[in-house]
Amino acid sequence: MMPAFVTLLTDFGTADAYVGEVKGAILTAAPGACIVDVTHDIPPQDVESGRLALARYWRRFPEGTIHLAVVDPGVGAARAALAVSAAGRYLLGPDNGVLSPALLAPEARVVALPVPPSAAPTFHARDVFAPAAAALALGAAVESLGTPHPAPLIHRTPEPERWGDGTLRGEVIAVDRFGNAITNFLALRDGTVEVGDAVLHLVRTYADAPSGAVVALCGSSGLVEIAQRDGHAARTLGIRRGSSVLFRPATQ
Repeated sequence: MMPAFVTLLTDFGTADAYVGEVKGAILTAAPGACIVDVTHDIPPQDVESGRLALARYWRRFPEGTIHLAVVDPGVGAARAALAVSAAGRYLLGPDNGVLSPALLAPEARVVALPVPPSAAPTFHARDVFAPAAAALALGAAVESLGTPHPAPLIHRTPEPERWGDGTLRGEVIAVDRFGNAITNFLALRDGTVEVGDAVLHLVRTYADAPSGAVVALCGSSGLVEIAQRDGHAARTLGIRRGSSVLFRPATQ
């Protein structure tokens, strides 16, 4: 039997022992689990960044993978702790929207996990989600872990607004570590992207632009991003998450 993959996404960073405590709790109960660190550098309490990161990778792991995603500013409060089964994978995390990519799957099954009295109210990753991950790694059914939770909180990426002349008005939904500003425009071609006073032509890849040039292109997620060759586009243009962007199709 192949060991279960358990992936970790958190905002814990690696300067403290928090990630180690979570891993220790998983491996104590399920010593054969194969733990994969996706990232622990989600900005603190930034649920939206966690949601967007999870959307990129959760289906790319094999069926049976257990994804633990904890960005949890409401830890210890009334929000539910969730276990989700969707597309042959399992996901664990708080009911605050971070698990939305899987919750949007039509076949998703969702349960609320019990919080044991011994759980630290500030560390459900270790005391609630890690034991649930271990149980799944050992073959437990998701339904056995808790009670049905019919109305989980779901966040969606906003859709661009379409104007009568074909122009789209969208926004920057994330800025990555390279300074690329990722928009909510999906798979666009043949036109220009406007942000502030900049009018940017769509190119195929970063190398199609000279050093220092700011351009727009379709990134590996399929979303249009604003990038600067050998630079930091968001800093150069003074844009951030929520900044307004326009796409104007090429005239025929």
